[in-house]
Amino acid sequence: MKPQSKADLALLMCTLFWGSSYLFMQMGLKDLETYNLIGVRFGIAFLLAAAFFHRRLLSTNRKTILHAFILGAILFGVFATVTSGVKTTTASQAGFLVSLTVIFVPILSIVLRNKPQKRVFVGAGLAMVGIGLLTLSSELRISQGDLLCIAAALFYATHIIVTGRWASQSDTIQLGIYQLGFTALFGIFFSILFETPTLPHTPQSWLAVLSLSILCSAIGFVVQTVAQKYTTPAHTGVIFSLEPVFAALFAFMVTGETLTLRGYIGAGLVLLSVLIAEIDLSKWRRNKQEGHLSV
Repeated sequence: MKPQSKADLALLMCTLFWGSSYLFMQMGLKDLETYNLIGVRFGIAFLLAAAFFHRRLLSTNRKTILHAFILGAILFGVFATVTSGVKTTTASQAGFLVSLTVIFVPILSIVLRNKPQKRVFVGAGLAMVGIGLLTLSSELRISQGDLLCIAAALFYATHIIVTGRWASQSDTIQLGIYQLGFTALFGIFFSILFETPTLPHTPQSWLAVLSLSILCSAIGFVVQTVAQKYTTPAHTGVIFSLEPVFAALFAFMVTGETLTLRGYIGAGLVLLSVLIAEIDLSKWRRNKQEGHLSV
């Protein structure tokens, strides 16, 4: 099997894990409060990843620590909003809204003077229609949980852009692991400040926390970092766009959760907008034509 094929399969595995995370967050929140769950989740993830790559961490410099601190703060913003969001919205709906990250990344890149391609604006317009169908009530109101999930997508887009700028300046494994640690520290700090920190009390909560820690955080973030060295951004974006599909599938299989007909249409438009923003059809057609000519 080619290295790129292995990398794509690894990213598909990460996407599967992340699709399940919305359901696990809802399970964990039955026993733990928001910041407490973040602190425990990322604390366990950091300890596991640090133990596995302990020799790699010995050569960490101050610049990497500083970058990891900032990335950890942004990542905390991602999970503080999405973890709060899933309290008042469905797991499947949260998955589709957080997938708007793919739309927000190129739009936010305008700040860095990188003009997005036209298809991104087409995707953004389609996404707005999809969000309306997916989230607006008959009174044309959007729930707080939906707004928090959209905010999480904005935070995550910022995280991707900042990581892209700093990845070449540091050891990516060190950067990935230390950001998990700082995210955990932010969670613990805010939990002490606003909550009563505790450990999970029930087997169901421990299952949720350990799944989030091991599969979705420790394995997910490290595998993503390594796999992206062997595949293209286009492949990565398309694979990640399957996350809300997996989220909806897990929600249906475990809890029987479904959307309304209007919700499914809106979710379909959001997913289509992500694919439009990620896939350059003109480039794909050119490559296909060149492949035929070479034969």
